[in-house]
Amino acid sequence: MTKIHIATDLSELNSFAADKFVSIGNQAIDTNERFTVALAGGSTPKSLYRLLASDDYKNRIDWKRTFFFFGDERPVLPTDDESNFRMANENLLQPLQILEENIFRWQTESSNTAENYANTIKEFFDLSEAEFPRFDLILLGMGDDGHTASLFPFTEALQETGKIAVENWVEKLNTNRLTFTFPTINNASNIFFLVNGTSKAEILKEVLEGEFDRDKLPSQNVKPISGELLWLIDATAARLLNNSSDN
Repeated sequence: MTKIHIATDLSELNSFAADKFVSIGNQAIDTNERFTVALAGGSTPKSLYRLLASDDYKNRIDWKRTFFFFGDERPVLPTDDESNFRMANENLLQPLQILEENIFRWQTESSNTAENYANTIKEFFDLSEAEFPRFDLILLGMGDDGHTASLFPFTEALQETGKIAVENWVEKLNTNRLTFTFPTINNASNIFFLVNGTSKAEILKEVLEGEFDRDKLPSQNVKPISGELLWLIDATAARLLNNSSDN
């Protein structure tokens, strides 16, 4: 099921997202005694993380039963300014004093990072060789080119169907990225797209209302198998959509 929520501004978007985050987390803890979430990088998630760590939200969920993963990462050390882990760590994990054993980051300082991360996930979720994890929640952003996680247009990882996580060469960036694959993302119980800003308006319209093109517009490939997809969009990003109200 796909839903769209259009917020008046970034503050309302973050409040709505934080409320949903807490609700999903508490339901997962009640049902399975744990909450598994894969975090995203970028400026919009950063402000959400700060809100979740604030006095308004930090006591609304059992963080000791919350386990954090990362949907993608840059091939840099965890202390690097470009590290998704560092951003989340500084704005969410450290302020909440999340236990080290509850944090599962890409071990970018080691070789075979993607394979090792996939094995870590298999062990945590107790998966067989052909199974994919079922995260309670995966957070995603969307780039101006329609990419999500580190699944960029016309890259090899878009075609991956058998692996949980891969290294993905991105020609236009002249670098490798580390990323979940679409089978991993689409197996989640809940997926949030966080999209804000006028610069995202044109590509958002193309992704949501244009013709399907799996290679050109990777974000269109996010289609949960048996979960809920929620697009959380601010008014500036939604300004070109034909339907400007919630669905």
